[in-house]
Amino acid sequence: MKYIDTWDLDAVIPGGTKSPELQKKLQGIKDEIGEYETLLNAWDFSKDPSPEPFKAILKKKEEIGKGLGQSATFVQMWHDAYMDDAYANVVMGQVMDLFSEMQKLSTTFQKKLVSIQDEDWKKFLQDKELSEVSFALNETRDEGKRLLSEEEEKLIADLNQDGLAGWSRLYDTTVSTMTIPFTDKEGKTTELSVGQAMNRMYSDPDPKVRKQLFENWEAAWEKYAPIFADTINHLDGYRITLQKTHNRESFLDEPLEYNRMSKETLDAMWKAVAENKQPFINFLNQKAKIFGMEKLGWQDVDAPVALGDMKPTRFTYDEACDFVIENFASFGPKLASFAKHALENRWVEAEDRPNKRPGGYCTNLPEFEESRIFMTFTGSINDASTLAHELGHAFHSHVMRDLPQLNREYAMNVAETASTFAETIIGNATVANAKSKEEKISLLNAKLENATAMFLNIHARFLFEKSFYEERTKGVVSKQRLNELMVNAQKEAYCDSLSGYHPHFWCSKLHFFIDDVPFYNFPYTFGYLFSLGIYAEYLKNPDGFEDKYIALLRDTGRMKVEDLAMKHLGVDLTKPDFWAAGIEIMAKDAEEFIRLTDEVMNS
Repeated sequence: MKYIDTWDLDAVIPGGTKSPELQKKLQGIKDEIGEYETLLNAWDFSKDPSPEPFKAILKKKEEIGKGLGQSATFVQMWHDAYMDDAYANVVMGQVMDLFSEMQKLSTTFQKKLVSIQDEDWKKFLQDKELSEVSFALNETRDEGKRLLSEEEEKLIADLNQDGLAGWSRLYDTTVSTMTIPFTDKEGKTTELSVGQAMNRMYSDPDPKVRKQLFENWEAAWEKYAPIFADTINHLDGYRITLQKTHNRESFLDEPLEYNRMSKETLDAMWKAVAENKQPFINFLNQKAKIFGMEKLGWQDVDAPVALGDMKPTRFTYDEACDFVIENFASFGPKLASFAKHALENRWVEAEDRPNKRPGGYCTNLPEFEESRIFMTFTGSINDASTLAHELGHAFHSHVMRDLPQLNREYAMNVAETASTFAETIIGNATVANAKSKEEKISLLNAKLENATAMFLNIHARFLFEKSFYEERTKGVVSKQRLNELMVNAQKEAYCDSLSGYHPHFWCSKLHFFIDDVPFYNFPYTFGYLFSLGIYAEYLKNPDGFEDKYIALLRDTGRMKVEDLAMKHLGVDLTKPDFWAAGIEIMAKDAEEFIRLTDEVMNS
């Protein structure tokens, strides 16, 4: 079937960023915020302890949240697809101003919850509708206990626009101006966007192309590194100040609370990873042997493997879409039907063209109860995996669409569970159906690239960010020191198995500059390993498992991860054993990859 590889943005809001309809929508949201403020200020629990006024507040808050979410998503989608549209930043500023207004009122909302006595609060939550969302309400009330006065919190919300959000937007704007030169065999030099250069640098089968692009890539980030060093120092310095102001003892408290997990769980996960890396180091060493290298360079880690006459598996976009739908069907009809609907209805922006931002993501259009996916499809098997990954995110939101809004707000770590589970379905199905040793090797390589990203690359990101925060609490960290911290983290995470490293990875990775979530790294590894645990349960008893899987996903917004795992899997996440068992599944793939490649090379 033919699939269109661009978004239908006019179906969301016609007219682009200068759309009169968008301005009308933003004005309507502003008016609703005024109505919400009136309702909130009028609510006095001591005078009227009935739940009805509070329910009206929740309803209005949800309406505003959906409208703001729809608007912000639309502007972000437009900006990412057309980075040369300078007006997108202007409109995003308008949207962020409205978010700031709601943030100020959020303080009032939380303060009012905190003012209710504990016993009265428990009775209040006995109402049927409120009881259903009690986990989220209790969480909001507990967060409210950290807050300063309303006046101080309103000032913080105002300052955030030129603080956290401002520094994050500066990063996006700067990256949008960057290009990476590439000279082909005929001597013609082309200026690639950051996204185009990154995709080709990691996936091109020619090591000379990868090397040239990596050298030019490093040079480009080195040129802009002074700007990015200022940006990351101010962004995270600002965040550290806020954390201390809100009585957080450690810079890890905020991301752990956000991800609804304990430090014990985080430590158990990284302990299991650190103690079980050797199979994946062996995999990298085997790739180096295949490529005729003593050790892989940074740019070679994700390079495709082709032995004999087997060329790297390539897809057209249409083929990738059909491939994903077909293999999702091997797991369950609901997942496959959903993916087919999303792809046929242009929920995915995948065209390979200039002026797009790098990377991929899934985002929500809350008023439509739909998702949208952003990526750049270049034909590699990794791109097919990315498509499956993002469709997994979208499916997660889809199965929760009939729940109360407060019960749909799941954290990042469990969000990554659905996406990596979808990738696992694709990877395992394709390896099982490989028509030759060479094809199986190619597919195993794609699966193991994902594993090394989760166990090595993301571990390096976590180690770097932890070291950076430790030093940033004492003062500004120089560009040179940031490079040192990054290389030290990469050497530790990769067990010093590479011939070269990526000193400027700290400034080339968008995740370090996101304003709302610190430590945008360990949740990926959590979700990956958690999904492997779920997949192991599926293999034991596949009949009817799709419904059990959906039941787990539907619970992700209303309990802590330790409780979620115990309820649906019967496992203790604070023990390394669960995590090590997931790693072992992928270690077997690494052993199989080495066995097969040795057979082919020695035949």
